[in-house]
Amino acid sequence: MRPLFATIDAAALKHNLAAVRRNAPRSRVLAVVKANAYGHGLLRAAAALSEADGFALLELEDAVRLREAGVRSRIVLLEGFFERGELAALVEHRLATVVHALDQVAALDALPRDAKLDVLLKVNTGMNRLGLAPSNYPAALERLQRNAGVGSITLFTHFADADDARGVAWQLERLRQLPGYGSLPRCLANSAAILRYPETHCDWVRPGIMLYGCSPFPEGTGSEAGLRPVMTLESRIIAVQDLKPGDAVGYGGAFQADRAMRVGIVACGYADGYPRHAPTGTPIAVEGRMTRTLGRVSMDMLCADVTAIPGAGVGSRAVLWGEGVPVERVAAAAGTVGYQLLCAVAPRVRIVEK
Repeated sequence: MRPLFATIDAAALKHNLAAVRRNAPRSRVLAVVKANAYGHGLLRAAAALSEADGFALLELEDAVRLREAGVRSRIVLLEGFFERGELAALVEHRLATVVHALDQVAALDALPRDAKLDVLLKVNTGMNRLGLAPSNYPAALERLQRNAGVGSITLFTHFADADDARGVAWQLERLRQLPGYGSLPRCLANSAAILRYPETHCDWVRPGIMLYGCSPFPEGTGSEAGLRPVMTLESRIIAVQDLKPGDAVGYGGAFQADRAMRVGIVACGYADGYPRHAPTGTPIAVEGRMTRTLGRVSMDMLCADVTAIPGAGVGSRAVLWGEGVPVERVAAAAGTVGYQLLCAVAPRVRIVEK
C-alpha cells in the first residue's frame, strides 16, 4: 500500500471549537463546513463539531446529508438558493438561507404562510462579491418582514480585510447606518474577526479556517493563535539518492547540488494535492527534523534534503504539513494560502481518523 495518508484529528477540531468560544464567549457558533469541511470530510467534521450551534455550507445536497446524519441544529446555505424549486427542500429540511439578491427576496413570496424559513439577509458593505446594495436593503427588509412564510431574519455581511491592516471599521460603519442594525440578530465575524475584532462578535460568529487549525492571517500560524492542526499529511521515503557536486535533481534539473548530498524520495506529488509550484526550500520534516524540498515536485513524488539527517533512509517518516510543519509555512513557500492546500488533498490520499 502506498505510504501516503492524511490523519484527521477529531480532538483538534474540538480544541479549536473551544478556542472559538473562548474568543467569542457570548456568541453562538456557526461552524463553516463548506468545501467538504475544508478537505477534512463533511460528516467527519460535523460529528467532531457537534457542540457547535449550527453549520454553514454551500450545497443543498450536503445540507440534506447533515440532516439525514442526525444534525438537528441550524444549517445555513451561505450562497442561498439558486432556483425557486429548491425552496420546498429548504422548508422540508428546516434549512436557513442567506438572501443576497432582490430576485431571491421576491422568490420568497411564494413560500407558504406556515413555512417559517429563517433568512440571513446579506448586505454588501465593501467586499463587492455577494450582498444587497445598502440602498436596496431597507425595502428588502420590509418585504421580508411582511412575508408570513419567513421566520427569523439575521443581518449578515462578510469582511474583506479582517485579516490585514485595513481592518473592519469601515464596513462596520456602513452596517451601523442600516435600519434594524441594533434590533436584528447579526452574523458578522469570520475567523480573522473572531480573533482580532471582538466588536464584531454579536449574536453569531462563523469560524471557518480556524476550526481546522490554520491561521486566517498571512503572517501567522494556527499554533500562535492557540489552535491545533487537524490534518497531518504524511508519507515515507521510498528511495535515497547520493549526489555528487554538480548533480541535478528532478525534471529540468531545477536544483543542482553544490556539495555531496543525500536526497530522500518521498511518495507524494501534485496529483495528491501537494502544490506543484512549491520551490526548493519548502519546509518538510523527516524523522521529526525540519528540512527542505529540492527541485520540482513531480506528479507522484518529491525530493527532500536529508543530508543532515543521517538516520534517514527508506521507510523514514516524512510530514508534508500538519504535525510540526505548519501548513501556512508550506503554503507561503508555494505562494498560496493554507486554505487551498487543505481543500486540494486528492481523493486518492487515504484518510485515517485519529
